[in-house]
Amino acid sequence: MIRSQHKMVTTPEEYLVAERCSDIKNEYFDGEVFAMAGASRKHNIILTNVVRVLGNTLIDRPCNVYSSDMRVKIEKLMKYSYPDVVISCEEEQFEDANEDILLTPWVILEILSGSTEAYDRGVKFAHYQWIPSFKEYVLISQHFCRVERFFRQNDNTWIYSEFHDLNNTIPIQTIQCELSLQDIYRKIKFNETEG
Repeated sequence: MIRSQHKMVTTPEEYLVAERCSDIKNEYFDGEVFAMAGASRKHNIILTNVVRVLGNTLIDRPCNVYSSDMRVKIEKLMKYSYPDVVISCEEEQFEDANEDILLTPWVILEILSGSTEAYDRGVKFAHYQWIPSFKEYVLISQHFCRVERFFRQNDNTWIYSEFHDLNNTIPIQTIQCELSLQDIYRKIKFNETEG
């Protein structure tokens, strides 16, 4: 990709000052700021379902479940991102005293949309893999009954599994719990054309 020599470069410090005052969420990568699109009703219902169920499951454990307002920093790439759901446990590390930039995610869940699916599957997943604590990635379709799970092995290979049935339960091995598709898709109605 060829970049213009006149590209406006934003420093991470400038990004954070502006972002902490912004009404909209923006991601940051390589000196550029990218506005995030708004979420659909289905996306919001799924997000609420997942946060509620995982939050209740982990309530007595040293883990926290954060929804899409928690920034995650990929230090090696100097990138700031907003996962839909992020889980971290035990000794959490944050970039600064504001505690709004997590450095140590264990599990990241993304709810796919038409505009973000290719990015979430490709570049975004590749970027997340630079985070040493990151072990498990879950992709949730909002248009079909379909959830995919990637689990990192000790040799940095990933095991893939896919779930299509509302009676399926997804093991989230990193935090030793399960998430059922019935809970994920509670109150979601799929159109016949959506599969």
